[in-house]
This record gives sequence, structure tokens and C-alpha cells, in this order.
Amino acid sequence: MLDAVLRHLDVLVSFDTRNPPRRIGTGGIFDYLRAQLPGFRCDVVDHGDGAVSLLAVRGTPTRVFNVHLDTVPSSDAWSADPLRLRVVGERAIGLGACDIKGAAAGLLAAANATDGDAAFLFSSDEEANDPRCIVAFLAEDRGFSEAIIAEPTRCEAVLAHRGISSVLLKFRGEAGHASGANALQANALHQAMRWGANALALVEGEAHARFGGLAGLRFNIGKVEGGIKANVIAPSAEVRFGFRPLPSHDIDALHARFGSCAAPGALERYEETFRGPSLPAGDPADAEPRRQAAQALAERLGLAVGPAVDFWTEASLFSQAGLTAFVYGPGDIAQAHTADEWVALEQLQRYAESITRILGN
Repeated sequence: MLDAVLRHLDVLVSFDTRNPPRRIGTGGIFDYLRAQLPGFRCDVVDHGDGAVSLLAVRGTPTRVFNVHLDTVPSSDAWSADPLRLRVVGERAIGLGACDIKGAAAGLLAAANATDGDAAFLFSSDEEANDPRCIVAFLAEDRGFSEAIIAEPTRCEAVLAHRGISSVLLKFRGEAGHASGANALQANALHQAMRWGANALALVEGEAHARFGGLAGLRFNIGKVEGGIKANVIAPSAEVRFGFRPLPSHDIDALHARFGSCAAPGALERYEETFRGPSLPAGDPADAEPRRQAAQALAERLGLAVGPAVDFWTEASLFSQAGLTAFVYGPGDIAQAHTADEWVALEQLQRYAESITRILGN
């Protein structure tokens, strides 16, 4: 079976699906997928701006397997052509081989080795935090109650991960000479720094929080801008920050608390620019029962269960829509997004064999 997986992976890697720039159309890689799935009903949808999805269905399945085909951009650090698969020793090297075209190749191999019910959703917009393919798919009831989303998890079922939220803050100040007695309070950058100190204290106070092996609240101030020069009171300041909550955190309550870290009247704007729910998603009070339901599904399918992870996946969107969902795929996240990205051949074979067994049952 490994030979079949590598044949598919060789072709899949050769298609340029870098995102950005996401110059992906309904042909190319999607033509190849359709050709490799005889007996499947294939529906290709162009969601705009290079976001294309393919839903392939055979029979009347209630479980859907999802894998994204887009990759991160390559860099000059690659030692060879990133769009040409190389097998060196026990590794398959190529852009997207680990994240996550190896899983797509495994699904194709498993589909052709079985003839039972199966459903695959291929998408092309995961790497840009623009999940329009998944949102459109979930907007319609298609009869699926379970979803297995491919990401590099070392062929272990991941039942829980953090959510993600990105925020833009704008602070208002009052321009003036820095020698003024009002500089401490009127300076927008000073207000931003006070907010930052309070926000860090808030995060440190969440160190006790636990869920499924994860601990605490992840937080990062990524960018601070503002001011004119050292002798001018800064009239405005901008801060971009992000945090990654546990499934047991109430994300809206956290936003309210982060907003209150600013002095009254200091904030001109508090805008959440991106949100991805935790896995499991939904009411935090129901998180543990939903995690247990995903564990029961993984165990019923004979899959090893791995630890919760800190990175975000689109599995949470399926969970938010009410499906029992977990993450499962070949490869290690440590190799994703790296120059000379690779996936172990053993992982490719194990994944393909497990999907073949699941489809066969």
C-alpha cells in the first residue's frame, strides 16, 4: 500500500497550492482527485479567491474525512525543488508532504482498496485562517454526524485543542509636549503599556486552569505601534495580541476581561479580527462530555488516542456544528512549515492502512 500512497503523493506535491498566494482553481489538483476516485459522486465548488472544495461521496456514509490541500509558502532555505517529492531513507520530502498532502494520498489509496461507504472533503483555504470551504460545507445538513480531520498527529487521535483569537486594540491619547505634567496619563503608549501589564497579570492568574492535559491560557502581544518622537506625547497607539483558550474557557468572558484591563476611556477600539473555537467546541460546560464522545469514536475505530495539542485545527468548526470530531493524520507537527518538510514512510503506511480498515468495516 505504501507504493500506492507514494505514487499519489508524488503527484499531489507537484501541484502548486501555496497559500498565499492561493492561486488555486477547480482544475489541476482537483482534476487529479476526481480521476482517482471512480465510483464517487464528486462535487467541486469554487468559493472565490482560490478557496475550492471537493466533496467526494460513495454510498451513504455518516462520517466524513477532511484534508486540506493548500500549503504554506516555500522559502529559499529548501535544499531542492519543494514541488518535487524526494524519498530519502525513511522520509518523504516535499512541500505539504507532512502538512497534509500525505493524508490526501492515503485517502486515495484507501478508497481504491475498498468499496464501502466513504466521504472525503478536500479543501484549499486552511493555511490563511479563511475557512470558507468548511463554513460552506457545514452550512448545509448533509447527513454526517462524525468528522475526522487530517493534520499531523503522528497517527494518534487528538480529541482536544486550544481555540484561537486575534485582537486589534486602538488607544487614544492627547498630543502635547512631553514636558507636560499630563504626559503620564495622556500618552496613548503609556495606556497601552498599562493595559499590557494588566493583561499579563490576568493570564498568569489562569495558570491553574486545566482541560484534557492542557494547562493555562496561552497569550502573546505580537505588535505595538504608536507615537511620533521622544518629546511628543503619543496621541494614538495600536496593539495586536492573541490568546489561545482551553475548551473549558468562555472566550467571550475572556474578551470582556481583556477589555477591562484598559483604564476607563483609554480604548478607542477593541476588535476581534479572527476567532477559531476550541476542540471540543460549544458550551464550555459540555466540553468534557463531547471529548468523551470523540474518545469513544476513536476507540471504536481502533485508533490510538494521543494527548491534547496547543495548535488550532478546523476540527473545531465541525465540532461547533454539532458533529463528533477529532484530529487524526500522519506526520509530526514539528516537521510542518519547515524547509525540507518531511513525513516518515512508516507514518504514511500506518495512516493508509488504518483508513483502509475503517472504510472496510
